[in-house]
Amino acid sequence: MILLLLLLVPFAAGVASWFARRLASMEAINLAAFGLTAILALGLAAQVLHEGAVSTFGGILYADALSALVVGLTALVALLSGVYAVGYLRHDRSSGVFDDDPHGAPPEAKLRMYYALTPFFVAAMMLVALANNLGVMWVAIEATTLASVFLVTFYGRATSLEAAWKYAIIGGVGLSMALFGTLVTYYSARRLPGADTFSGLNWSMLAAHAGQLDKTGMRLAFILILLGYGTKAGIAPMHTWKPDAYSEAPVPSAAILSSAMLNCALYGLIRNFALADRCLGGGFAPRLLILFGVLSMGLSVPFVLVQTNFRRLLAYHTIDHTGIMVLALGVGGPIGTLGLMLHMTYHTIAKSLLFLCAGNVFQHYRTDVFHDIKEGVIRAMPLTGAIFLMATLAIVGMPPFSLFQSEFLIVNAAFLGGHTLAGVLFVLFGTGVFAGAVLHVGKLVLGPSPAFPAPAPPRPWRNSALVVLGAFLIGIAFWLPAPLLALIRGAAQVVGGQ
Repeated sequence: MILLLLLLVPFAAGVASWFARRLASMEAINLAAFGLTAILALGLAAQVLHEGAVSTFGGILYADALSALVVGLTALVALLSGVYAVGYLRHDRSSGVFDDDPHGAPPEAKLRMYYALTPFFVAAMMLVALANNLGVMWVAIEATTLASVFLVTFYGRATSLEAAWKYAIIGGVGLSMALFGTLVTYYSARRLPGADTFSGLNWSMLAAHAGQLDKTGMRLAFILILLGYGTKAGIAPMHTWKPDAYSEAPVPSAAILSSAMLNCALYGLIRNFALADRCLGGGFAPRLLILFGVLSMGLSVPFVLVQTNFRRLLAYHTIDHTGIMVLALGVGGPIGTLGLMLHMTYHTIAKSLLFLCAGNVFQHYRTDVFHDIKEGVIRAMPLTGAIFLMATLAIVGMPPFSLFQSEFLIVNAAFLGGHTLAGVLFVLFGTGVFAGAVLHVGKLVLGPSPAFPAPAPPRPWRNSALVVLGAFLIGIAFWLPAPLLALIRGAAQVVGGQ
């Protein structure tokens, strides 16, 4: 029943939060639900490692190592973002942020919307990873958009509404293409046994008979899927919604969007890529992924170099890392797929941590523009400043941090696989992003010291989430627990069709 409970627990929390009357009740419901979800995710990982792939309800819900890894990362981000949100939203309420709502919505209504929608958002992401049927997975990815678009509008500003509108329209067009791609995949499987039943779109069944799928149909299907789920992941040139959405959403929501939801979009792409690659062979699907991966990395460089807003900087940096993971998927091979799964794990932790640090800075200085902060962040907020700088060095691949290891594996796989140009461009674009991110964040954190710095007040809720994620980031740089490494290796084998 773990698979079903992973869906029911956050969904029930969303319903309960909607009807709760007190803020403390909403907070408790969310924290309890996300804590239980994290425990269930650990249980699922242990079961998959012990038994292999598991399913229930006649194969409707299905989990292998890849599913368990995505579920675990989603549960981790949801729990720590939920802890952070308690302090973050209390600060917004006490400082009168909700009093400026142009539509006159009372603070209680705003907070109820956040605490109800976030569990629904998490439940939808869980369904993405656990749905065996590609059609149900598409519905779940669409549900993540419906839940998160209202979180982008949370503050009710004109810029928030514009960002949400852009997110909804661009995302809707992308998911329409993904829907057509899913339908074409179903058409390509029309000759398989059981194709006329609900299980005709089950990934486990399609993967077992991928060689029998219609090749012409699968070429068209993968192009549509790449454009559709690529839009959701923010692959260039379908990325334009990301900087606006990430900078307008509440910081805990932005942390989930930039890590857990990105993983779910990539998960949908990975599942469909596995079918297309096993059906077509010959490098058709990998070449497309390598092209879009390199394009995403290259496009992010100038925006990172000239960026003036640190939350938008993190958004463009996420586009770069999306390109890295798409490139790794295209490069493939045992090394490339292992690098992809390692990078997904490391990026989830580091990027979530960066957004939470950015939230502390934003609330203290009431701005997210670099030039408006006249002192080094580390003077007023030593813990936040130190972790912000450390996470930045980790995310740009500075050794000994873990993303250096995953990026090294991906570059190595590119050169070993004969993708020399892609490997060279990876290094070139990575250097540009490294220079821009370190320069901007270094100045922000290590800037001038004022004569009388204003220390930040204690932040127990927010800082506890920073400390836990920071400890994870340091720990995995030197040691991966054996069960986690086994899960990552298992996920890589699923991607590689081993």
